[in-house]
Amino acid sequence: MNASLPVADWLSSLQTLFAMLPVWIKPLWIVALGVVAAVVGLWVALALLGRLAPRVAAILRTTSKEATSQPLFYILLSLGIVMLLLSPILPYNTFGEDIKLLKAEGLTFIKLLAIVMAVWTASVSIAEEIEGRTALTVLSKPVARWKMLIGKFLGVMLPVTVMFIVLGALFLCAVSYKVKYDAREVSRPDPTVEECRGEILQSVPGLALAYLEALVMASVAAAISTRFPLLPNLLVCASIYALGHLLPTVVIETADRLEFVAFAAKLLAVVLPGLEYFSMETAIATGRPVSWDYLALAGLYSLVYMGLSMVLGLLLFEDRDLA
Repeated sequence: MNASLPVADWLSSLQTLFAMLPVWIKPLWIVALGVVAAVVGLWVALALLGRLAPRVAAILRTTSKEATSQPLFYILLSLGIVMLLLSPILPYNTFGEDIKLLKAEGLTFIKLLAIVMAVWTASVSIAEEIEGRTALTVLSKPVARWKMLIGKFLGVMLPVTVMFIVLGALFLCAVSYKVKYDAREVSRPDPTVEECRGEILQSVPGLALAYLEALVMASVAAAISTRFPLLPNLLVCASIYALGHLLPTVVIETADRLEFVAFAAKLLAVVLPGLEYFSMETAIATGRPVSWDYLALAGLYSLVYMGLSMVLGLLLFEDRDLA
């Protein structure tokens, strides 16, 4: 009986401390739980890969270590942290809709940083190793070319995933704080914990879709890197990114035009990734949640496209003379 008193006092102290926290901090346990789940899931996935495919896992570790040792990784990560810390206090002049603009711009900013990192890492790790004949050393272990390509792609994915975990957690914290900040700026009553939590939960699917888009672009960059060096790869990936977001609109606009133009637009829409499907701006603007069915379909689409990109990359890589 007496032993239970300290425990009760400790729980009471925790409840008192939690009640004293600002409103926007109280729902952040969801963010902390998500970060822990992401880190544990990533660790389990790496451990399983090490058991099932040790050579692929070794290439993954080497590639990710090279990527995270580059100054660009820390420059992009620092830039993202600074911009997300400043985003809640920046004036957007949207007459009470600042939170929507913060979510849309924050998701786009994180996604672009991750895509730049993915394209750069793929070009440096794959293209430069092929051009510098370093790939011959790896393949002489012996390591099959498909294992090397898959390991390189997974090594590109790892720093991108780390960026999303860090910047995504900070982004969700900024979203919660923005609710409090906007209420104070326009002299509204203090928001409730439920309001802050609702904005956080609405933003989580956007992070998932942005992450899937970054992985699709990483697979494209990895496939192209088997043939092209850094600068052409950047130009091709930038063109694919722009067309991937514009093609659904182009297909609609050219439906009643010349048959050849309409056919060319539809063909490009099939061949190139439909990146517009990963955008969440419309859902944010209208306040509609993204359904789990849509997330599942987007995940399936990204897996299929990443698989096709790896097949294309392997075909290009098999015919590449490394001598």
